[in-house]
Amino acid sequence: MNRTGIFLAVAGVLALIALVAGVPRLSRPTVITTPDPLVRPTPKTVSNGSLTMTGRLSHPFVGLGHQDVFATVDLRAAEVPGAARSAVNLALVIDRSGSMSGFKLNQAKQAARQLISQLSPTDRLAIVHYGSDVKSLDGMLATTSNKEKMFAYVDGIWDDGGTNIGAGLTTGRDVLLAARNEFKVNRLILISDGQPTEGLIEFDGLTAIVRDIRSYGVSVSSVGVGDDFNEQLMSGFAEVGAGAYAYLQDASQLAAIFQKDLNAAGTQVARGVSLTFRVPKGAQLQRVLGYSQVTRRMEGDSELVTVALPDFAAAQQERVVAHFTVDAVTAGDTIDVSALDLSYLDVLADGAVHGEARLSAMTTDQVKVVMDNRDKDAIVFAARARAADNTAKAAESIEQGDRDGARKWLQANEVLFDEAGSVAGAPAMEEDRQNQKKLEVGIDQASTQEEGKLLQKQIRTQARRDYGLMGSTY
Repeated sequence: MNRTGIFLAVAGVLALIALVAGVPRLSRPTVITTPDPLVRPTPKTVSNGSLTMTGRLSHPFVGLGHQDVFATVDLRAAEVPGAARSAVNLALVIDRSGSMSGFKLNQAKQAARQLISQLSPTDRLAIVHYGSDVKSLDGMLATTSNKEKMFAYVDGIWDDGGTNIGAGLTTGRDVLLAARNEFKVNRLILISDGQPTEGLIEFDGLTAIVRDIRSYGVSVSSVGVGDDFNEQLMSGFAEVGAGAYAYLQDASQLAAIFQKDLNAAGTQVARGVSLTFRVPKGAQLQRVLGYSQVTRRMEGDSELVTVALPDFAAAQQERVVAHFTVDAVTAGDTIDVSALDLSYLDVLADGAVHGEARLSAMTTDQVKVVMDNRDKDAIVFAARARAADNTAKAAESIEQGDRDGARKWLQANEVLFDEAGSVAGAPAMEEDRQNQKKLEVGIDQASTQEEGKLLQKQIRTQARRDYGLMGSTY
């Protein structure tokens, strides 16, 4: 090879080396990672029968440590447009004690007459009235001729004696059970204006009677009239008896209430309704707001808390609010707050229905994530139910003659309304504020003991609705 060839060969090698040296060394590609997007747990809706259940958490994300979380469960019955009212086996139980004398008893009798007039020949009605003793007209189909007997019987009711509610209830039960198996819907409506003074007078004993009536598939609605009846007892009857509760300032409203309850019974779509919170280890259910008759039991590591709900008429809505605490340890985990088990007898399908949903929260160490992802509806519902606690305490203060204390309890709700308004917007709580103002005005204007009694009943009725007992509070 001549010198020129050698020179060119060397130059080529040097150029190749230079070229290789100038190229960046191959290495594994650099991967730029971004945190996974936060997936917010959403409300859970289950609808596999005549009831639709929607469960949601106030805080889909929870911070580390010991945290409060509120679960709200909305239950809505199916609408049945154009459906005829079903035949009802009904017992009307009327307090005719001395305190019902005059206007109240006359109005109760007039309302009973109107109820009789609205019954169809396939309905069955028994009429019970009680004072110290009990008298009854056995149940009969509401044919034209039987209606005349019912009218005559109502005309013969006169005030007399004390208030033996227990005897009235047991007699109402017995006259209903005689035909219970012939009807899909069995209902007892109790009306009273007073405290129990004879026979069983204790809360536990009387509610045990209602619980026994309920065990036969009979629902119990209670109507309190005037300012002397024990509203805690009467509303307890409705809770245990799966019926409705009504407070009437005067007896002139009875006819409308009887009609409403008859329609509710006759358009029933679900009965024997129960909601069970299945609470796993790591979460605790502190209480179900507004419900005093809950059952608790352990099953393995889980606690089962069961709430008995009212029978549902078409389109009826109820809400359950429960207060939980959870313990979050590590960010990025999922915490199962509770499983929801809904069970009932679907009247339309004539069969048992069971629905399940699971409520879970994500843990995070970012306060902003917790605050930005709060569920607005659940926050409002929880604030309303928590405020109902204060409202009920205000009624207790009025009962004790402490009006200043009642005002303080109501004023404490302003903090809850403000907190919820900051999340959901002020308009979301405006109706709650207006309702509270009306109660505060009532405290200022109530100048007599009787007015105070009426006010405390109005307050407790408002608290019942705010807890979520909407469709079953007339």
